[in-house]
Amino acid sequence: MAPKKTSTLNLRIDPLLKEAAKVAAQREHRSIGNLIEVLIRKHCEEVGIPIPEQQSLFKEGDIDE
Repeated sequence: MAPKKTSTLNLRIDPLLKEAAKVAAQREHRSIGNLIEVLIRKHCEEVGIPIPEQQSLFKEGDIDE
């Protein structure tokens, strides 16, 4: 399995939204970061924004093994 590259996203949100995200993530046994990723993917799918597979973003040999 190829390593997965990630990127950091820092954002400021209302503390009440953060707490709601924390509760929602706990209920689904996810991290807050994973919950946000799932929500972004779902939204993009609903509005027709394609998200390419990560493997297609990197040429063979670009990923350190």
